[in-house]
Amino acid sequence: MRFAILGPLEVTAGPRPAGAGTVVSYTPQAAKLRVVLGTLLVRANEVVSVETLIDELWPDAPPRTATTTLQVYVSHLRKTLQSTDPDHGREALVTRRPGYLLRVDGDVLDTTAFEELTRRGHQALANGDFATAAGLQRRALALWRGPVLSDTPHGPVLEGAAVRLGEARISALDERVRAELNLGLHRELIAELQELVAEHRMHEEFHTHLMLALYRCGRQAEALRVFTLLRRTLVEELGIEPGPASRELQRRILEGDPELSRPGTRAEGTAALRRTAAGAGPAPAPGAPGGHVRDAERGAGAAGRADGPARRLALPDSDPLFTGRAEELNELEGRLRDGAATGSLIAAVTGMPGTGKTALAVEAAHRVADAFPGGRFFLDLRPGPAGPPPSGAQALEWLPGATGGRVGSGGPVLLVLDHVTAETQVRPLLAAAPGAVVLLTAGRLPAGLPGLRPVVLGPWHPDRASRLAGLFTVRGGPRPGDAPACDPEAVAETAELCGRLPLAVRAAAARLAARPHWSAADLAERLRDERGRLDALRTGDVDVRARLYEAYAAAPPAERSAFRLLGVLPPGRFGARQAAAALAVTEARAARTLEALADERLVELDREGCRLPELLRLLAAELLEQEDPPEVARAAAERVCRAYADGVAEPGRVADAEAAGLVRLARTAHEAGLWELTVRLADALGGWVRDDREAAYTLALDAATRCADAAAQARMLRSLGDLAWQHRRLERARELFGHALELAREAGDEEEAGRALVGLAELRLDAGAPAQAAALLEPALAALSGPGRARGRFEASRARALLALAQGEPEAARSWFGECLELAGALRDHRLEVYARRSLRALCEPSAVRAGRPVEIRPGLWRLRPAGVPV
Repeated sequence: MRFAILGPLEVTAGPRPAGAGTVVSYTPQAAKLRVVLGTLLVRANEVVSVETLIDELWPDAPPRTATTTLQVYVSHLRKTLQSTDPDHGREALVTRRPGYLLRVDGDVLDTTAFEELTRRGHQALANGDFATAAGLQRRALALWRGPVLSDTPHGPVLEGAAVRLGEARISALDERVRAELNLGLHRELIAELQELVAEHRMHEEFHTHLMLALYRCGRQAEALRVFTLLRRTLVEELGIEPGPASRELQRRILEGDPELSRPGTRAEGTAALRRTAAGAGPAPAPGAPGGHVRDAERGAGAAGRADGPARRLALPDSDPLFTGRAEELNELEGRLRDGAATGSLIAAVTGMPGTGKTALAVEAAHRVADAFPGGRFFLDLRPGPAGPPPSGAQALEWLPGATGGRVGSGGPVLLVLDHVTAETQVRPLLAAAPGAVVLLTAGRLPAGLPGLRPVVLGPWHPDRASRLAGLFTVRGGPRPGDAPACDPEAVAETAELCGRLPLAVRAAAARLAARPHWSAADLAERLRDERGRLDALRTGDVDVRARLYEAYAAAPPAERSAFRLLGVLPPGRFGARQAAAALAVTEARAARTLEALADERLVELDREGCRLPELLRLLAAELLEQEDPPEVARAAAERVCRAYADGVAEPGRVADAEAAGLVRLARTAHEAGLWELTVRLADALGGWVRDDREAAYTLALDAATRCADAAAQARMLRSLGDLAWQHRRLERARELFGHALELAREAGDEEEAGRALVGLAELRLDAGAPAQAAALLEPALAALSGPGRARGRFEASRARALLALAQGEPEAARSWFGECLELAGALRDHRLEVYARRSLRALCEPSAVRAGRPVEIRPGLWRLRPAGVPV
């Protein structure tokens, strides 16, 4: 049995004994069956929820019988699979709460084969084995028979998979061409590249490949015409200029750089792939420099000199899209002006990758031009593929006016040193220019530099999200007359999904600009998928994953291992106790490790605790899955889940942020088969969590069923019933409360039976049957009167007070709300205490006023209709 989705859907089997060598097709003919099977295949070996499948089948308006119809489709698919493989086909499609799972071995699905071949090809290219890389990528591309599931209607899941796999195909094609160019096959590639450029008009890499191939064939004018066409397309359709790799290649072609004529070397291939952070993004065109010296427009004094000082040390232009750093920019400008006046300063901009350190430094350098008549010079100290960065002595030779090893005779000088990694890179320049002001950018601040005053950059502040709309204009940047392409809420959500990291937000904006048929809501929808988010934040020559990976790769091995393990933590702040659980060390050791990770800019530390920035958290989880054995990740997940469950002081008293983390961990525990911990984490929520609570309780119910814990099943059923009641699914709530009551009595759990009775009583009260509600509340109050049951007793007393109001007995209601106040005080639950006081104050109003007002039946939940009137 084999499946193929890289083209029309195919389900085949064979050869069979009855017809040796033949392949029999079992592909479903019905479109809806292909939708279900295609969705299960793109999520092979993962549970796909019923809700997801329904959305995929009926994206606009599912019928009332959607669930039943889906069950029929699944039954048909099981029969098809059994026909395909009589021995094991039916067992391949199994029911797993909250949906279905299709078990698929790695060698029977074409996407799995494609991804494995591209991974091996990518590694071969990184190792400089160009022939192997080209062969593997060619085999991977041969698996494609057309667009993904081209004969199947696409809903949100299939559309997302088609985009993801389509991008992977483009990357494989790019790497195959890159490898073949390094093999000297430029003549053979020209026709294919011309076709690719026509098809992908805004794909810069294909244009640079074609430019290089044409140049190597002696067709320089045609190569330059390709660049002109690319630039015209980008400017007219997106309002942006080509990226630095394309511009650099154009410059080198104009200068007739002989290095471009030579196919790549093994070392060049390795360096190019390192820049893509292990497959995360595109590399510059073969032969293009990595740019350890930042290139800008050449000054008049350097005309005609490819290595002139003005070109090597020219300050880059300001970023036209620079935004969101007004306070930091003002602070840095003030420091630089003070330094120019006093004659000495070392200022630094530091922070995690992607926070815009270079952009801030360049912007500040432009704003203080008048304070530095001696000149402003920019030197990028990042190593490039051509070798290490320039030494201090070499850079000193390039500085205009350097005499006797000294500079600065024409007035104050500003030296901007980008990507500093060690003090040894800076000291020779300080010695050469003792009166110069030095502004450096660094991920990790170099030790030993006197008077270093850093400006630390983190993600954009939440209140600045509303200012980012200019990045999301239809032209890809703020220009006069442009109108925002999206609403502020979509911008704010996108910024949050990007962790408010400037590089990531701008990559998202560029992705939206490149897809005019998308709305900002479409973009946010794609970014919500955590597994595909880093893939989505790759556009042109900007690759967020690659930039983050650089910081990870530069850290020592111990810090890299710790960083990966922290990927099991839920989003949000955490402390040394939670980190110790993830790392399996003591809290003191964990605190030291967090300090070391903060020095590497892989975590953020402040007085409130520690935080793993959102995109770094996703990278850590991704790397943990890729680089560590599964048992390591599972053990870390179990330790973290246990630590969080143990750390909950009392169910129902967790903050919203903490509750969201518990929901996430409940899902993690369930995926790892940690049934008892799944239940404990759901119990800790206490019924008050706002987001994803139904999913958490559903998972916990499944876990309780698997470990045959009837009392836990009763708790989860009662919690689900409570949610159904709040969403006015009253019949469903009645079923859940009733089942919870049966299981609680079966388990001998008197408290849980009492709480289920309270739920049933509230349903009867909603239905306008106060007498029946009273009959249920009487045994509930008796069951919840014992010690240690204050929370359940509070709920019963609250329901009894509402019953008294429905029966027109305000004094009785006052008495019951008074008991609620005492119980809330005993529980030390401020939220419940405020609710009880509010209810008592409402009873002090005149009855005529009170009769026309809604009643607060739970904290923050109001009944608008008169009490006792049926729903």
